Amino acid sequence: MTSVTSVRRFHENHPKAEYHKPLTDDVPYIEQVKKGFKILKQECKLWTKETYEKLEDDPAFVFNPGDHEIIWKFDNQDTIDKFIVTTDRDNNEGFSEASWNMSKHGKGMFCGNLSMRVPKEGQTKITGYCNIRSIRAQKSFKRDSFHDWSLFTHLLLRVRGDGRPYLLNLATSGYFDVTWNDVYQYVLYTRGGPYWQLTLIPFSKFFLSSKGRVQDRQYSIPQSHITHVGITCLDRNDGPFQLEVDYIGVYFDANHREEFAYEMYKLPGGIVGSS
Repeated sequence: MTSVTSVRRFHENHPKAEYHKPLTDDVPYIEQVKKGFKILKQECKLWTKETYEKLEDDPAFVFNPGDHEIIWKFDNQDTIDKFIVTTDRDNNEGFSEASWNMSKHGKGMFCGNLSMRVPKEGQTKITGYCNIRSIRAQKSFKRDSFHDWSLFTHLLLRVRGDGRPYLLNLATSGYFDVTWNDVYQYVLYTRGGPYWQLTLIPFSKFFLSSKGRVQDRQYSIPQSHITHVGITCLDRNDGPFQLEVDYIGVYFDANHREEFAYEMYKLPGGIVGSS
């Protein structure tokens, strides 16, 4: 992560911007065909499941206080594989290391070593981050989709940390490229020690940032258009870190009335964020 905070542009060639590299595939054609038929079979099963769920959906369903839904239960390798891990080292911008695997207790384990050492290439000024992020929400046949959590009020996590603060990320990248880097964030504070903690964070507390910069003009999170969920370690403290995650879900609190936690002010014309 560099110290440069770019101004939002009207066009970007690719969601990965300067990190995009052309794909090279040396797999023989016949192997690609076999793999394609295997994927087709899996996608047809997923489409069938989606169809049944849509037909069985009850439009009169009403949430009760305390209702919750577990989105990711990290007790098997298939769920673990739905998240990917990245660090500053991946882009030659640092020396941090991280892994995301099953722990000896059968839970998701995000651990590694955070390094604040800056590369001597003359461009990167600030570094030090490790991150896990869910793959893009998709429907059958690789169609882009969203997590629709508009009926819920809180993000729910059961974690066991090391006392470090972590950053929770809810990405809402949409069709237009100006939204590709929009991320809503909030801090996840953890306790050290052997005990699990159950954390509820209101969606109204998440604030908007883009490319690592908190935006001057804030908006409440569009809960029906969440594409990715992530957890980042970047507390600027060298050394090992460890966060064990049991599950990530959403929670409904009927008494929660707050729509957005941050006051917004009308700024004079010509200032960023003014209307």
